[in-house]
Amino acid sequence: MKSRLSREVLAEVAGTFVLIVFGVGVVAQTVLSRASAGSPLGINVAWGLAVTMACYVSAGVSGAHLNPAVTLALAVHRQFPWPKVGAYVAAQMLGALLASAVVYLTYHEALAAFDGGVRHVSGALGTAGIWATYPQPFLSTFPGGFIDQVVGTALLVGVIFGISDPRHAPPAGVAPIVVGLLVVLIGATFGYNAGYAINPARDFAPRVFTAMAGWGRGVFTAADGWWWVPIVAPCLGAVLGGWLYDLCLGPAPTA
Repeated sequence: MKSRLSREVLAEVAGTFVLIVFGVGVVAQTVLSRASAGSPLGINVAWGLAVTMACYVSAGVSGAHLNPAVTLALAVHRQFPWPKVGAYVAAQMLGALLASAVVYLTYHEALAAFDGGVRHVSGALGTAGIWATYPQPFLSTFPGGFIDQVVGTALLVGVIFGISDPRHAPPAGVAPIVVGLLVVLIGATFGYNAGYAINPARDFAPRVFTAMAGWGRGVFTAADGWWWVPIVAPCLGAVLGGWLYDLCLGPAPTA
């Protein structure tokens, strides 16, 4: 591709595809095997490795944002060009949507064996949560769930800013591994409430796919209309996390 933006957009599509195909894939394997071929720890580790692989695929071309909230934070705090934000977000959504379809096609027969061909959003045979996140029954959409997503994404972006800070950045080529470990850590500590979406593309595009693939409108009405929280709250959390890093640990202003 001759256009630099075109190459960056394709890199974001590819990187987000890799992230979601492995991340959703491990959840599918765990749920459809009734945890005989997976575990919560395995899910956390696989998501972290998925982030690492996605970064290696796309970082050299697009910077491996892979997440609309990260793109927004970089535009607000790191002079990422605002005209590119829409293209990056669209690319991330497309990559996540394509990955969702691939996981569905790969596990279609296992899915049918699990639920008898009748798609359920929740309950004992619920499988919509393979693709998108849903909160625990005890968690309120607001403020509880909203705070959960703000905190998780603020931690994500704040630490990413630290990892990318030239004053103490890891050696060249190591950053994707460190970011992957960060995602494992967030999942292991803040995953219980609502599945640590911390990424609007990771949640919204797969949710749209499930709505089209047989789960219906219930994916948007479930859990008191939870669907908007993993879109809005991560964006706020990302901007907050970046602001807090710069406020507390950013470089001192020059005279």
